[in-house]
Amino acid sequence: MRSSEIYPAPPTVADHELWEEKDVSTEQSSLDVGENKDFALHQTQDAFGNEEFAEVKYKVLKWWQCGLLMVAETVSLGVLSLPAAVAGLGLVPSVIILVCLGALATYTGYVIGQFKWRYPQVCSMADAGEVLAGRFGRELLGFAQIIFLVFIMASHLLTFTIAMNDLTNHGTCSIVFGVVGLVVSFVCTLPRTLEKMSWLSLVSFISILSSVIITMIGVGILHPGKIVEATVKTDLIHGFTAVANIVFAFSGHAAFFSLAAELKNPADYPKALMLLQSVDITLYLVAAIVIYCYGGSTVTSPALGSASTVVSKVAYGIALPTIIIAGVINGHVSAKSVYVRIFRGTDHMHKRTWVAVGSWAAIVLALWVLAWIIAEAIPVFNKLLSLVTALFASWFTFGLSAIFWFYMNQGRWFASPKKVALSAVNLLALGVGCCLCGLGLYVSGKAIHDDPHHASFTCMSTV
Repeated sequence: MRSSEIYPAPPTVADHELWEEKDVSTEQSSLDVGENKDFALHQTQDAFGNEEFAEVKYKVLKWWQCGLLMVAETVSLGVLSLPAAVAGLGLVPSVIILVCLGALATYTGYVIGQFKWRYPQVCSMADAGEVLAGRFGRELLGFAQIIFLVFIMASHLLTFTIAMNDLTNHGTCSIVFGVVGLVVSFVCTLPRTLEKMSWLSLVSFISILSSVIITMIGVGILHPGKIVEATVKTDLIHGFTAVANIVFAFSGHAAFFSLAAELKNPADYPKALMLLQSVDITLYLVAAIVIYCYGGSTVTSPALGSASTVVSKVAYGIALPTIIIAGVINGHVSAKSVYVRIFRGTDHMHKRTWVAVGSWAAIVLALWVLAWIIAEAIPVFNKLLSLVTALFASWFTFGLSAIFWFYMNQGRWFASPKKVALSAVNLLALGVGCCLCGLGLYVSGKAIHDDPHHASFTCMSTV
């Protein structure tokens, strides 16, 4: 089958006007299925096709459900590392970096929405790569997305092990806790549609919010840190690791195409994005500042360990749902990208046949086993976050979105003062991505190599 039979022809000049940078509220309100024939046409060109009589329906998410999934996927592990990042940089630089990176991540997330609407067949980074660079782009970005999401899944398994070690006073071998996390995560990832996970996402957010509030109260009462600095002296290794952990807190973009693909009305994507960004920027600022001000320069990563023993155990216990569910969402997105690639255009996409169900379960199991191996091989929480950020989050969150924008606006980068300004913003995003990737690889690699206190596949406590 020729690619032209699967994907539509490149957009015309008229098409390019549909998603130029306009006011989001006025632009999106006009994209009603009943009023816009182009939008209705785009609906028939996506990965899931016409689902009117489908046994398994994917495109059923409301905007707030998609927003909750985004919140649960993004606001999880990242918030636990922020107070330690503030301690590594100082209060003032950290707040500035948090706000600026949050604003830039909001814009780059919106560009992903533009790209998705322009090319409705895109439901993963692999599809976006094919639009940009054909077969090579598909393989490159598809492989990168899977590896990135598996690393995030590994981070959640590692955090689950840390939490269980804390709750049980290292009651058994840490590898056992990792296997328990693997089994629970695998079972929770078995549903094939994201709609069934939207309510779990609400539970996940309430879980992490409650645990952070409990930690803030506990650290405030105990007040273990007496030194709070506006700026601190640091070196390249520690300073950049702190910045990388802040970037990781905004690194949900790799899943945005997949989440948007299951929206009932893709034009609602900006509303879901704004729900995510308003929640995460606010929570990050409050949690990072409050916990650092009371925890001081000795605040731990993850931050739940900075409270008293009792409060820490309570906070970890309440955080268990988000540790599992947020990892499960990333696991679902990675499995879905593989599943769609294998069965796209076949009856198995919308059927509950043995082949469909068995293949989905096998893909999910394989990805979680790979994540478990990574979690056991690199059992260092903040350095694992730094490595993941350097390799993938730098591009998925900032660099690739800039490339998407330049691709969609070929020949019009300097067409007007507004285009010039947007070109500068996207050039900045591309520069941020390159800098994070280059320096981050060196810093995280050296930090992992020089750390003598942790071993791979060990029964020792990872707290």
